[in-house]
Amino acid sequence: MSLPNLISILRLSASPVLLGLAWRGYSRAALILLMASFASDVLDGYLARRLGQSTPFGARLDSVGDFTLYVTILLVGWRLWPDIMWREAPYFIAVTASIILPAAIGYAKFRTATSYHTWAAKLAAFLIGVGVIYLFAGGSPWFFRLATPVSVYAGLEEIAITLVLP
Repeated sequence: MSLPNLISILRLSASPVLLGLAWRGYSRAALILLMASFASDVLDGYLARRLGQSTPFGARLDSVGDFTLYVTILLVGWRLWPDIMWREAPYFIAVTASIILPAAIGYAKFRTATSYHTWAAKLAAFLIGVGVIYLFAGGSPWFFRLATPVSVYAGLEEIAITLVLP
């Protein structure tokens, strides 16, 4: 068990807690845990590279944690901030599709989760994370809206990678 993998496991473990906070109406606590979850996504990859602890298992664990976090964001958002979710629905749909479609296509082709960790995917995750937190904290939607095309591009890039790999 490496430190980066432990951080990924903690991010995975945060999802049920986020859901519990949302269902109890604790929006501030959910937002804080959401920020910590996004920070852990940056930290686990950085530490894995810095400590020389990058492994295929760790990369997959990170990808599963990311996927779980994004699904959780949708559920928490609909529970705590439904008016924001309705207003920004086209953007959330685009981001969700850019996460689910590459994963589904990768699984259909390889019968396992893909884990590419491209620069576009890293940038998209960072921008979407900042945009979602700012949006749910009551800020302008423009950062999230501008981050959405980056997420779509990253999803298309992952699909292209999957399609060209043998």
